[in-house]
Amino acid sequence: MKLWLQTATLVLAVLVLALVLGAQQNPPPAPAPAPQAPTQKVPPEAAQKPNPVRPTAESLAKGKKTYVIDCALCHGENGDGKNDMDMKNVPDLTNPEVQKSATDGQWFYVIRHGIGDMPGEGTDRAKDEEVWNIVNYVRSFGKK
Repeated sequence: MKLWLQTATLVLAVLVLALVLGAQQNPPPAPAPAPQAPTQKVPPEAAQKPNPVRPTAESLAKGKKTYVIDCALCHGENGDGKNDMDMKNVPDLTNPEVQKSATDGQWFYVIRHGIGDMPGEGTDRAKDEEVWNIVNYVRSFGKK
């Protein structure tokens, strides 16, 4: 019985040693880097494009209607970037710094063409006036 116990102890020690050495040779993979906020160059002529649609009550209502259908799922109903999709790097559109960081032309370009994982409205989904209405509505988040 003593020989059996010594053999079992020796086998167990060898197994533990093999596990320890194996773990040292194959360290766990490093965690993936945190996703970065998407960046995109907006052409200067697009950034300088003035908004031809005044932010009237009608424009804001139309912009809200489209926003709720196409944007709120990711950007949050109130534009705060909080969503049920567990998405990262969604900007808080209510943040004054985010609002100041882009011209209306830049907002228009990003909404039209998309950015990072965000698809754009494209010319087949929305007319220019509809996109400008969304810009006006998004701008209203910064005034609340």
